[in-house]
Amino acid sequence: MEKIIVCIKGVPKPGTVKVDPETHTLKRESMELILNPNDRPALEMAIRLKEKYGAEITVISMGPSNIIPLLKQAYALGIDQMILLSDRAFAGADTLATSYVLARAIEKLSPFSIVLMGLKSIDGETAQVPSETAGLLGLPSLINIKELKKEDDKWIAIRENEYGEEEIEVESSLLASVSPQAFDYLRPPSLKRLIEVKEKEPLIWTASDIQAEPEKLGLKGSPTQVVDVFEKKLEMKGTILEGEPQELVEKFIEVLKEKEIIKI
Repeated sequence: MEKIIVCIKGVPKPGTVKVDPETHTLKRESMELILNPNDRPALEMAIRLKEKYGAEITVISMGPSNIIPLLKQAYALGIDQMILLSDRAFAGADTLATSYVLARAIEKLSPFSIVLMGLKSIDGETAQVPSETAGLLGLPSLINIKELKKEDDKWIAIRENEYGEEEIEVESSLLASVSPQAFDYLRPPSLKRLIEVKEKEPLIWTASDIQAEPEKLGLKGSPTQVVDVFEKKLEMKGTILEGEPQELVEKFIEVLKEKEIIKI
C-alpha cells in the first residue's frame, strides 16, 4: 500500500491578525485560522490517489493547538492520520526553519511514497517550503503539478510551467507541490467522518519527538528575520469643488493639470 503525506498550514483569517511587538512575528495563538486554500488541491490529490491505488494518508501541520480543527477538517475529507507539530521552540520560524521541522517529521514517518503540499501559503506567498523541504530530505522536487499517476514503479507527473505543460517521470519517493488550479471540483467533507472525528485527536509531536536540533528551530534557526510587520491602511481622500458649472470645469481642469493627468 502507498503511503502519502500531506503538509497543510493554518493561515490567518482576515481581520484576526495580531503582531508580537518584540519578535515582529504573527501571534498565531490568538488569531482565528483557516486552512490555507492552496492546500485543498493537495488534499484532493492525495485522496484521489488513495481511491485509485490504495494508500494511507497522513496529514501533518506545524503550529499551536488552534490548528487542530483544521486537521480534523482534513480527516473529514478522507485522510487517515493527523499529526500536529507543536512546540514553543518552533515559534518565529522562517521558511527554512519550518522546512527543517517538516523534514524531521516526514523522516520519522518513513518509508513513504509521496509528500504533497500546496504551492504556497496565502500569508507568506514565498512558495519556498516545498522545495526547501525536498532539499533537506534529498528528494526529487516537483513544483506546480496538476496530475499524478503511477506506471509500474514510477510516477508520472503533469506539471504546469510558464510555457504550458510538461510530463515528468520520477521514482518514489518524491515531494510535489500541487497547482491551485489542479481540480475543477474539490469534494466536501463526509458527514460520517465529521461525526467520527469528534472522538479523535491528532498525535502531537514536539521538538524532542522528531529529534530536532535546537539551533535549527524557531528564530534561532531562521536566517531571515522580519524587521517589522504592520497593517496596511487605506485612506480615501477627495476634493469638493464648488461654484457655477463653467467655474467648476475650470477648477477641475486645474486639478487634473496639477496631478499631471492632462497637459494643456
